[in-house]
Amino acid sequence: MHRTLLVLALVSSATVVAQTHSLETLITAARENSPQLGELIRAGLPGLAGRDGAAVWGQEFLFAVRSEEPATVSIDHGPPLVMRRVAGSPFWYLLKTLRLGTTHHYEYFAGARSLGSYDVAGYNPDSYPRAGVARGVLSAQKTIQSRVYPGKAVDFWVYANAGVDLKNGAPLMVWQDGETIVGNADLLRLRLQIVSDNLVAKKLIPPMVHVLIAPAAGIRSVQYDTVSDRYGRHLLDEILPEVEKTYKIRKDAYSRAVAGASSGAICAMNVAWYYPGQFSRVLSHIGSYTGIQTVPDGGYVVSHRVRREARKNLRVWMSDGADDIENQAGSWPLNNIQLANSLKLKGYDFHFRFGESAHAIAQGALDLPESLVWLWRDWDAGKTEQVYEMEEAERAKPLFRVKIANREAW
Repeated sequence: MHRTLLVLALVSSATVVAQTHSLETLITAARENSPQLGELIRAGLPGLAGRDGAAVWGQEFLFAVRSEEPATVSIDHGPPLVMRRVAGSPFWYLLKTLRLGTTHHYEYFAGARSLGSYDVAGYNPDSYPRAGVARGVLSAQKTIQSRVYPGKAVDFWVYANAGVDLKNGAPLMVWQDGETIVGNADLLRLRLQIVSDNLVAKKLIPPMVHVLIAPAAGIRSVQYDTVSDRYGRHLLDEILPEVEKTYKIRKDAYSRAVAGASSGAICAMNVAWYYPGQFSRVLSHIGSYTGIQTVPDGGYVVSHRVRREARKNLRVWMSDGADDIENQAGSWPLNNIQLANSLKLKGYDFHFRFGESAHAIAQGALDLPESLVWLWRDWDAGKTEQVYEMEEAERAKPLFRVKIANREAW
């Protein structure tokens, strides 16, 4: 489906009134039908067209889309709601008050024609800037020429939380699809920078060096979905040595995590699986444990390897939703459940959050304050190792079972 969702604009900090966040400014402009609204929306954000057509501040959700025809929006599969045109522009918008602590699905229409759909998070409090919290520093974009992926340039950024220990070495967290976690893109999705700074200020996670890596142009699936040690070599031999020229990071797997969403999630799992001596913590959102790549094996083998091979010292947070993808490459919900059951059977320290969300980062964003705290719980700067054990609360629970909810048994 060709999507033409609007990319919402955020004004630069230079034009924002002191103490007022750019998202708040945008939504206030929509609430007041400000003459500036068209300008704010028209500015746009590059790279997000067709995905993020909603902005959230508190309980106010701003839905916006570009359309030459009158547009409507269906929220949580409800009847289409009439949208208001921004004067003098092709943009349509609707401001709604919605419940927090959950995800919301939306789909835009021009007449009966769908313009695209996605999910958005009703963010938790730690996903908003807090007064008095020291903010981390985002580096400029850095680029390397890869030898592991010959002829390919790879971009990455580094976000260092305030108070990070660069003398003795900082804990490390590596994020795939890093271009979605920088600048305004992060505000419409994970809000990693805000969340991590808030949690550091609360002393719930350690100050960290976050390495945000973008996939090489044209080979994202090759890099991320291939079940092998290749991407891990790329990370360890090419990316991290460049990072270490500026930031001192810890070498122990106990102090290293790797994270991603969709294909980035199976990539994260692969890195830890092949290099458990380098990474011991995994954050997996809407993981593509399916057959997108099949040489040498598809992602569906990951759950079977977990069942068959000796348990590795890994701590894994997974999340997925019942409305995730079902296509020729496989079933995202079923394969995530399969992996969760494999981790359960082998006694891993894992947590699986299975909600209703579609293939979107919304559920991961909603859970990010909780998932980061869970993943880094009990971390101690004086230690370099820990044997992870399944939590007693999880040990007492049964395996995940599948129930068909939309068909009769016979």
